Amino acid sequence: MRPHVDQRQAQVLALVRARGSVRVAELAVELGISPVTLRRDVEAMAARGEIHRMHGVISRVAEPVPGRAAAPGPRAGGDAAGLVVGMVVPTTEYYYADVVRGAREVVEARGARLTVGLTRYLPGEDRTQADRLLSTGAGGLLLTPNWDSGAAGPGEGAWTAGLPVPVVLVERWAPPGHPGAALDRVVSDHAHGAAGAVQHLAERGHRRIALASQETPTSARLRAGYEAAVAALGLEPAPPWSPAPGAGALSVADRFARTLEYLYRAVTEGGVTAALIHSDTDAIMLIPRLQARGVRVPEDLAVITYDDEVAGLADVPLSAVAPAKREVGARAAGLLLDRLAGDESPRQHLELLPRLSVRS
Repeated sequence: MRPHVDQRQAQVLALVRARGSVRVAELAVELGISPVTLRRDVEAMAARGEIHRMHGVISRVAEPVPGRAAAPGPRAGGDAAGLVVGMVVPTTEYYYADVVRGAREVVEARGARLTVGLTRYLPGEDRTQADRLLSTGAGGLLLTPNWDSGAAGPGEGAWTAGLPVPVVLVERWAPPGHPGAALDRVVSDHAHGAAGAVQHLAERGHRRIALASQETPTSARLRAGYEAAVAALGLEPAPPWSPAPGAGALSVADRFARTLEYLYRAVTEGGVTAALIHSDTDAIMLIPRLQARGVRVPEDLAVITYDDEVAGLADVPLSAVAPAKREVGARAAGLLLDRLAGDESPRQHLELLPRLSVRS
């Protein structure tokens, strides 16, 4: 091999090790060489095991730690051996525990490794964690950015579309015209889940149904589905939920007290006979307090909860709408791994329908 070829490949290797991963097309421009020449170098370096090459992206190979046994090989049929997939989520507890579990199962089954970054909903932390995972060798990213309503607002989150690796949004979406709208995404159809709960209650004779939901990235879609179902079924409107001025600054206890008061007055003064409550934990805490004030459940107020994390563990098991959290993670991971393996089919926006579990 001629000396300048050795030097060029050494430069490529140094850049990949420093950055974790980089797109081949961008690296060719940076180095001032033709894409064809760089691709030849990349093929030779990948054949020697110096770098990983997937779907137009090259990433560094983790160096073994002295004294540590090599990681077990991929399962039979694995097609992404050695690849690292990064996942940025707000937490690995509550809702996202199953999302992460579903992603990990698919990633490991295909011979790759999942690394996770947590944001705790801190402003700007999603970008920080994404950059950190890329710097440590992630070849693709599963992203759940800190978007308050679940959707990117104007001027928010455009960075997700400029990342140098394939990206799949998980339980988040970007509206038409936003740069992130062209990304693959896998989400739960929370509006469908809320509408299904309203329809179930209406079929059982309830004409005035309330929605009680704290403000979360899920609540906007829940309200959209709830309102659409109330209108489509010709139901009587429940007393409106009026957010308090500066509601975002209220303590958890104050927000809970407001929800309790709203439901109590909706039943005793507003004619409400059923409610969709988000989430299970709120419902389990609200029901005994309503009963203590004379509202019988389910005689005076039929309840369906949303999320189905612990609804079945209540002293009287509660009917609940369950988003397909594990399947969301699994589908998102599979889609990302397909992209990394060279799948260039049209981008996909997948919406998975939640299921209603009726408990007596």
